[in-house]
Order: sequence, then structure tokens, then C-alpha cells
Amino acid sequence: MELHAPRIAFVVLLGVVVAAGVAFGGLSLASRSHSSKFTQGQALYAEHCAACHGAKLEGQPNWQDALPNGRLPAPPHDASGHTWHHADSVIFKITKHGVGAVLPGYESDMPAFAETLSDDEIKAVLTFIKSTWPRREREYQEAQSKARP
Repeated sequence: MELHAPRIAFVVLLGVVVAAGVAFGGLSLASRSHSSKFTQGQALYAEHCAACHGAKLEGQPNWQDALPNGRLPAPPHDASGHTWHHADSVIFKITKHGVGAVLPGYESDMPAFAETLSDDEIKAVLTFIKSTWPRREREYQEAQSKARP
């Protein structure tokens, strides 16, 4: 059977869409973009988090090296960081109440968002962040969340 240019283009496009779905945690681009929680989380992340944690979740440069004031720069929330090492309950608590809620006495430049974002809005931001992680990181983080509800 002879393949024509439009059919070849369709097959190539289909392959790209499937690959993108795998790369973005098994969610197709269509389902991600139509998920209201994902869309809300993406917008809230851009508004409240990206200035420090990066538009692409890349964090600040040298995020593991203390600043002159002794505080650490904002870490990445992509797979190169450590956010995915923590259970949902820990990430939520840090976002809502600040790092000091999990590490008493720890000083951070990150504000607590309890007065800024509702619980559902925080969960939407976390949904967006987690959707960017590769499968291995998501599975690890899910196991942490089950072990520490």
C-alpha cells in the first residue's frame, strides 16, 4: 500500500502526540489542557510561584548553596529538584504554612500561602507541578504520599 504525504503527516503527528502524552506523565496534551484543576494550577503557579521557582519550575541558580543571609534559594519543582521526594501532606503543609511548619525554626524566603490561596487552589498548584514529573518521580512521590498520608 502506498502512503501519501497527508497520511504520512498524520502518522507522524499522531506519534508526536503519543510521545508528548508519555513525556507528560501519561496524560495527553488534550486531557491536560482541558483539566480545570491543571489549568487553574498552572495559572496560579505562574502568578504566585514562578517568580522564585521559575517559569519552567527550574528554581533559582545554585539552589543548594546558602545565600549570604543563610537562607537557601528557591529549589526547582521539576524532576531535578527534591519536591517529588516528599509526600503530598508535607508539600501541602509547606505551601500553606511555610517551611517552618515542617522544619521548626527554619527560615525561608518562601511565604506561607494560607492567607493567599485556598486549600483547593494549593492542591491545584500541586497538581500542575506533579503533572510535569516523569513517571519514575511521580510513582516515588505517590508511594511517599501513601506511606505518610
